[in-house]
Amino acid sequence: MSGPTRGFLGRSRQPRDPRLPPGQYDTGADWPVLTAEVTPRLDPQRWSFTIDGLVQRPTTWSWDELHALAAHDSAAGGHPPEYRGDIHCVTTWSKLGTWFGGISLDTLLDAAEPLLDQGFVLATSTTGYTTNLPLADVREHRAWLAWSHEGKPLSADHGGPVRLLVPHLYFWKSAKWVTRLTVMDHDEAGFWERNGYHDRGDPWLEQRYQGD
Repeated sequence: MSGPTRGFLGRSRQPRDPRLPPGQYDTGADWPVLTAEVTPRLDPQRWSFTIDGLVQRPTTWSWDELHALAAHDSAAGGHPPEYRGDIHCVTTWSKLGTWFGGISLDTLLDAAEPLLDQGFVLATSTTGYTTNLPLADVREHRAWLAWSHEGKPLSADHGGPVRLLVPHLYFWKSAKWVTRLTVMDHDEAGFWERNGYHDRGDPWLEQRYQGD
């Protein structure tokens, strides 16, 4: 009896990359541009970022002040000013082994001094887009303000000059063109959360939509 005919053996199945959460695929070098809004063109020198709400010291930083603070953090060995790892979009793509430069939100929250430990934050963009997060999800080296991607300035299409980066959650939580973070004692749904997306958005739990 002859052996199997060449071409009918099929492809050997490659093991799934353990960095991919359930239902995700590796987009490779590509990074899709998805947005619900018209992309603004912002002058970094006229952009600023504010932390307000339930904090001891509401604070606003300019572009230059944030860069100086990030450089100080790096030189002093403080909170890491960059993220190296993976990002995951609710639309099922993931980008593996990428990296962003910016400043840790820990540095800025330390300066503003939230008045509570277990509250929430609402991120607001210059477009009016909002997204909500537990305060714990932007603490302990879990969130950044990012202004570069793989060594290049963050493009406007991807949220430049500065976007929120919360890489352990689905990427709609990483608000583009972010300008404000408001600390609150209650949860307040943001744009996509009001339109059916999950309040938290953990990719490893497939928290894509309300009820997941």
